[in-house]
Order: sequence, then C-alpha cells, then structure tokens
Amino acid sequence: MESNKKYWKGLEEYNNTPDFVKNNKNEFAEPLPIEDVLNEAGLSTVTPRRDFLKALGFGLGAVTLAACQSTPLKKSIPYLVKPEEVTPGIPNYYTSSFNGQSVLVKTREGRPIKIEPNPNAGEFNLGTDARAQASVLDLYDVSKLKAPLLKTKESTWAEIDGFVKSELAKAQASGKKIRIVSSTVNSPSTNAVIAGFIAKYPATKLVQYDAVSYTGIIQANQNSFGKAVLPKYNFNKADLIVSFAADFLGTWISGEEFTSQYTANRNYKSLENKKMSRHIQFESGMSLTGTNADTRVPVKLSEQGPALIALYNAITGSALPGGTLGNNTTADKVIKLVAKELLQNKGKGLVVCGSNDVSTQILVNAINAAIGSYGTTIDLDNPCYLYAGNDAEFNGLVAEMSRREVGAVLFLNSNPAYDSIDGKKFADALAKVPAKISFADRADETASLCDVVAINHNYLESWGDANAYEGYYSIVQPTINPVFNSRQAEESLLVWADAPVKDYYQFVRTNWETKMLPALGIKWDEVLEKGVVSIAAKPAGTYAFSLSLAAVATSIINSSKALAKDVELQVYENVPMRDGKNANNAFLQELPDPVSKVTWDNFVAIAPKYAEKLNIKESDVVTVKGNNGYSIDLPVLIQPGQAQGTVSIALGYGRTKVGKAGNDVGKNAFPFVSFVNGTMQYATTVTLTPTGGHYELAQTQTHHSFEGRNVIREASFKEFLNDPAAGTGKGEEGHKNYDLWDQYEKPGNNWVMAIDLNACTGCGSCIVACNVENNIPVVGRDEVRRRREMHWIRIDRYYSYETAEGDVTREKEIAKLEDLDHVSVVHQPMLCQHCDHAPCETVCPVLATVHSSDGLNHMAYNRCVGTRYCANNCPYKVRRFNWFNYWNDSRFDNYLNNEFTQLVLNPDVTARSRGVMEKCSMCIQRIQAGKLKAKIEKRPLKDGDIKMACQEACSANAIIFGDSNDPNSEVSKALRSERIYYVLEEINVKPGIGYMTKIRNTDTTVQA
Repeated sequence: MESNKKYWKGLEEYNNTPDFVKNNKNEFAEPLPIEDVLNEAGLSTVTPRRDFLKALGFGLGAVTLAACQSTPLKKSIPYLVKPEEVTPGIPNYYTSSFNGQSVLVKTREGRPIKIEPNPNAGEFNLGTDARAQASVLDLYDVSKLKAPLLKTKESTWAEIDGFVKSELAKAQASGKKIRIVSSTVNSPSTNAVIAGFIAKYPATKLVQYDAVSYTGIIQANQNSFGKAVLPKYNFNKADLIVSFAADFLGTWISGEEFTSQYTANRNYKSLENKKMSRHIQFESGMSLTGTNADTRVPVKLSEQGPALIALYNAITGSALPGGTLGNNTTADKVIKLVAKELLQNKGKGLVVCGSNDVSTQILVNAINAAIGSYGTTIDLDNPCYLYAGNDAEFNGLVAEMSRREVGAVLFLNSNPAYDSIDGKKFADALAKVPAKISFADRADETASLCDVVAINHNYLESWGDANAYEGYYSIVQPTINPVFNSRQAEESLLVWADAPVKDYYQFVRTNWETKMLPALGIKWDEVLEKGVVSIAAKPAGTYAFSLSLAAVATSIINSSKALAKDVELQVYENVPMRDGKNANNAFLQELPDPVSKVTWDNFVAIAPKYAEKLNIKESDVVTVKGNNGYSIDLPVLIQPGQAQGTVSIALGYGRTKVGKAGNDVGKNAFPFVSFVNGTMQYATTVTLTPTGGHYELAQTQTHHSFEGRNVIREASFKEFLNDPAAGTGKGEEGHKNYDLWDQYEKPGNNWVMAIDLNACTGCGSCIVACNVENNIPVVGRDEVRRRREMHWIRIDRYYSYETAEGDVTREKEIAKLEDLDHVSVVHQPMLCQHCDHAPCETVCPVLATVHSSDGLNHMAYNRCVGTRYCANNCPYKVRRFNWFNYWNDSRFDNYLNNEFTQLVLNPDVTARSRGVMEKCSMCIQRIQAGKLKAKIEKRPLKDGDIKMACQEACSANAIIFGDSNDPNSEVSKALRSERIYYVLEEINVKPGIGYMTKIRNTDTTVQA
C-alpha cells in the first residue's frame, strides 16, 4: 500500500519547496525603486509637488498607492513637500462622533489608526466601547464595494442620479408612496436633509426601526406621562438599583455611559468615602450586568412579569393579580426584601427592565413613580435620542409593500432582510416595489435585493452631527478622503431632491451657523475644535402615575402563561456582535464574549442541571425550533447561572453577505423575534432536539480553576467597613521571603498600574483598544481553538457558588449541579505584571526579555528566537507565541491580511513576525511620546500625561497607570489603598500591578 507521507532531508531542501517560497516571498522583500512606485501610482519623478501631495500626502492617493502591491507598508516614500498640518512621525487628532458619542480620531500621515474618548465631552467624557475601538478597521474593509451599483453592475454617480431621479418622479406621478427606511436618525443635519427631500417628494415618509427595539419603553412613557421618549437614566444618583433583565452595563441603551455612572458609586474613591450602591439583578440568562450584581437571582422568562407585579404589590400594598412566582422561593423572598429597601431609599432607587413589552414597561413606570425615581434617577425632560424606532410603523411598511402601495424605498443604515423578524416575508414584499435603493457600503442582505447601491461613506470619511441627548450635540468630521468611490448618503439625497446646496459639508455648516451657533455665541471653528456643544440641561420634573393597571396585569399574565408552555428562549445582544452590523470586523469577532469567553460563534446557553435533564452535553449540536417554524442548529454551552427551563441565543450572527470575516459565522436568531401587541418581543418558546453532532466552540478561557491559589480576593461591604483590608490576606501569617537578586534602582520613573476589581465590569473594550494600539493580529477560529489567541490583555472570568460550607470556587468538585444556579462572578484583567523579579528574564538564553531602569519588562523582538522558556516560566501565563506571520500569510487572508486593512497598523509599534514571543509592553511607545512632549515643552512630566490604550478606553476607570515615584500621582494614591493585593505575591516575583479586592454589597439594609 502506497504511503501518503512525504519526507525531506533537511531545512536546506525544504527552503526550496514551492510552499515555502510562496508563504515567505514577501517576508524579507526588498523595497521597490522609487521610480517603480511612482509609476504604479500614476505619477512620475517630475510630477508637480502639489499633485504628489494630493496622491500621497492625505487620503485616497495614499490608500490607492498602498493597494498596488501585496506589501504596501514596505514602500517608504518621503514627503517632498509635506502638508502644513502633517509632520511625519507625529500624530494628528480630529474630533468626530461614533454612534452619538464624541471621540478623538488619531491619524498618522493622513490615515486614521485609533479612536480615543474626547476630553471635551463633559459628563459624556467616557471611555469607548469595543465597537468604537474596532471601528477604525471598518474604514479599510476590502469587502466594501469600490463603486456604486446599478442593476448589480458598477456604475457612475451620474448614471445613478439619473436613474434614481427618474424612478422617484415615476413614483410621485403614479401616486405611490416613497419610504426612507432607516435606523434611528439623531442627526439634526440629516433630519434637515430628509425634510428637504420630503418637500420635493411629498409622498415620502421616514420609517425608523432599530434591529433591537426600545419601542416598548417609549410607548409606555407616552401612555403613562404623555411623553414618547427614552428617558435619561442616572445610575450615579441611585443608591439601590433593581434590574429585570436589563443589561445596562453591556448592550442596553448606552452601556458605556451607564458603566461610568454605575462605577462612580462603587470604585475605590467611593469606597474610601464608605459609600457603595447596591445592585440586585433578576434575569434568565447570565448577562454582563448580572455578573456584576451584588445579588443575582435567576428567574424564568415567564416569571419576570409576575416578579414585577409582586414587587409593585409589595411596594404599594396593592393586590394586582398574577404576582405569584410558583416554586421560585428565592425570587419571592428577595422581592419582599427589595420592596422594603426601595421604600427606604425613596428618591434614590431605580428600577429598570429589559423587556420591550409596553404593558411591562408601564408597570415599571408605576413602580418608579411609587419610589420617587422621576426627577432624580430618571429624567424625562432631557431624554435620550439614541433609539427612536417604531416597530408598528415598520410592520405597516411591510404591509404597504405587499399591497404594492410603495413606488420607491430607500434604505439608510438598515438591513431588514437580515435583522427583521421574517426576512423572507420582507424580501417578498420588497420585490413588489418598483424602485429599491440602498445606501449600504456593501452588497449586504438587503442591498443585494436593490436596484441601486449608492455606497455611503464610513463615518471617518463623513461630515455630520449627532444629538444623543437633549441639549448635547457632537460633530462628525472626516479624517481621510474617501477610500473608495463612495458618496455620503445625505449628499445623494440633496442631489436627488435638487437642493440649492448639494455639498453636504456646506449644508451642515450652514445648518449650524443659521440655527444653532447664533444662540450659543460660538463659531464654527470652535465646534470643530471641541467636537461637542452642550446646552444647559432642563430641570428634571417629577411625574405622578395615575393609570389603571388592571389591563396591564392581564396582558402580563397572558404573556407569561404563553411562555411557560415549553422551553423558554431568550434572544439577546452580546457585547462583541451586538445587532450584527459590524459582523465583518475581525477584532470584534475575536473579542471573547465577557461571560462565555466564546469567539467567532453563537451557541445555545443551557443551565447545567437543565442540560442533564435534557440529556444534553456541552458541544452537542441541537436543533432549536421556534413556534413559528423557524429552526437552526447550534452547539450547546453549559452556562452556570442560566435559569432552569430557559435557553439563550445571541443575535448578530448568521450573516451571509457581510464579507470574508463575517460570512456564515454562527446562525441568525432574529427570526425567533416576534411581533406582539405592537412591539418586537425577544422571548419565545422553542423545542430542542439533539442532532447527534458535536462542535467545538472557540473559547479563550477553558481552564477555570485557581489551582488552590488565592488569585481573586473579595469581601462583603460590611466586612470592608469593619476592616478596609478585609479579604486581602494582610496580617495573615505567611512564610518568610528571600530575595535572590538585588533590588532594582529606579531613580527616574517607576511605571506601575493599579486595577480596581470593583470597577472592572469585564466589558472587553480594553482588549480591542490594546489590539488596535499594538498591532495585535487576529488569528481566527481554528487558532483560538488551539489556544493560540494573541491578546496581550485578557479578562479572566471566575465563578464561585454558595454551599452549606460557605463560598466555594470552581477548583473543587461540584457536589450538586443545582449549586451552579446561583453563582457569583468576578472579572479580572490579566496582563504582563512587569515583575521586579521577573522569572521570564532569568531563563531567556538570548536576553530578549530584560528589565528597564523604570520598572518595565521589555521585549527585544529581533533578539527573540522563540524558545518559549519565558512562557513556561511565567506564573501568570500572559506571554504569547507568534506561531505564524499572521499579518502576511495567505491562510489568514479572511481577517487582516490584505493591502487595505494593513493601513490600520500603528507605525510606532513593530508588527511582529512568526517565531517571536510577545506580551504587554505597557504601551512603551506612549511612554516615550509623553516624555518627548514634555521635553519639547521644557517641563517635567506630569501625572496623566501618559495613558495606556487599555486605560483610556475604560469608561469605569478601572485601570490606573502612572509613576509610583511620584507620591501624588493617582496610581500612588490607589496603591496605598488598604484593598490592594498582588496576584501570587507569595512567590515573590514582585509584580508591578496591584489589584483592589472585589467588594460586594450583599448585606441587606432592611431593618427587621
């Protein structure tokens, strides 16, 4: 029998094989001659200077030139005459806005490479979430269309304009309707453009719908108080927070804003003042917010409504029917205690609910009115404008299209063929519309059904503005010329409406200068410089609730009974993928889900005991079939804390026409959403049927135990008040430590870090910020399965649970699966600890990892030969081995290995090659830049001059970096906290990162 094995004599022979040559031909490529590069760009050595700059100095030309060869960054071309505002090697920052949040965009030589929070944003000067950090990659996405499409073929803008204007005229003349279908529009200028378009075509109507809807809250406020608004929630003013399935620290409304507010009453500064809010979470699936709660109570989806009724009855003394929780005695007991606490905290309590059901939200309004929340923790007079979708209007649109009443439909930042409740029904209705226009940047699920794809700019190429909250405005301005032949959607609408001003920049500026700036007394240039404009907030009024709740209770009871008939399914947004709009972003796909630590997939989350009852094991593939007949096959993940009788599936996956990275990742759960009583409902019933298949999920944390080590240290708030060092282990008798090495002298700076476990929510924005800042490659699903992820900072998630003997971690054998119904969770950021006695340094045979005089553990990549001794010797397991040249290997072409996406690389950080160890450098490039700036300005370095990428992204201020040689620095003050401990300090490696104990406010304040 002939063998399939192939042999070679040695490396010299292998070096000449075709595979080796193919994979490595660009690794050490010689730079092209300058004449060849200029010729490829359509220039010559005698090109006028202004034309040269136009092509190379900023924007499209630079990107086009970079696209000419497979290794664009290896062609170094000096400026002959540089633009005035660009100094090679020095970054420029521009204000802009991402999803309504003001940000700074860092550019290098005309290309955006990093997003930072805008320090001018006042109370909205928050960190940035993972989507904002990753968004810069979307600018260079090669899956986007390069030119507009007409009838599926590339076309010119003149042809597009002629076709669309003709079709709009036909629709108008025939008496048919014109519809603009958009996600929430909170831009004053965009709304003005749409108003002008409607004036030109009076049959037009704007239909706003959001893939994940908040119509229930908006309609409930209309019914309760006559104000159809999404409130401004003030978690920082709440001493007691009670949440019913609202993931307000993650994906609910504005997670970064709420995180900043929430942690302000729970971080080390608050605890120093002996103050800490209390948070109780009732939910079915384990959410990011649930993992941070002081007390988390699992309840079935069918029990959430009755729990709210029981809470209302307990607070008001009413006797609404349906407030019984059956066998859930734990929830029943906690509800009674919570009611008493809310009454004790009148005006300082807040109840929120994640349901989109109008009746449920009306009941929540009644509870908040009874505890005095309006005017303090809830503000209806300065509302949020981030979500304004109307589910009933969108449902009516589908009916209109089915009846052939619509002559033209335009899709702006919306993709209903993917994320509506019945994609097939929508597609069938859309086929009956004569003219279909999409402003998508790619031929997505909806755009591929349209006659015209008038490709829109990325927000980094756009002009615009946003009004996220009443009185708060932010500006959007371009940081690069359009990479492809796109045109801003608003400008297209101006052209098609024959507006007198068709240039959108001029339109935005005129809109501001005529309508807003005169009253504010500022100039346009000041707006661009600061990026934000804030108008004094209106006084928050108090609101009385006077509606009868009889019909509300009946509606809630009926919905609960319908859910209790079968397996209860919750579909939800997870932190990385959200609604799926950014599914082609590889940074987000590889970001671990904060709870499950799964990447590149969604799954069915099932409680351990319930899985045993169903005879289902982890990684089994099951068919999930909804009551509407829709079914998908997904692997099972055993999830501690999941309520019995329920399962959860994340939305945002299952895209089929988004791009190389996102296509066919996971399965689409949007069709499980139902339309009931005028709103979208995200709870339904399903059946589960094992298929016999097995699928290994890619997880970044598969080892859950401490191995008996005291890695996480925590205490209750009561224990902390009695002893601020409670839980740290200080004062406990231990063995004597001996030093084998002399103490390092640090005469200048000593760079250290403090991490507050009470502030860290585990959201993961720091991971993506670190990826973008330090050119950390994406490795893909298969490599993650092999435990080869490259993240320099990870967030470890640990469970613990209560037994008769007390709190037990998962390192011990689980006695009863029921114990895992009620688990506590701690998130711990883990990165290189920059140990003073670093065990990695002593074993490196080539001195690739060495200690600096300012306290850092350095990596000299060009010395490293990849022995991995350092990784073996690291007790924290934070060193990464680069198995492949991920940035330049055809096997990883689906992710970041192409000529455009490589333009996101930070030129201040070396892109590492294969065979090299790498790990957190404490953003050494930022440290050097801060020192240089202070030197140029002839002043000493100040605390706060240097911020790490992870630190700057964190809206909770959980990460504090600075110089411990400065006793007045924030990090020095933090490290003097009684709560500080060092992970594995017993092995005496002397880490440079101190952690603050996790404090839980689990002690009820109710007086007997």
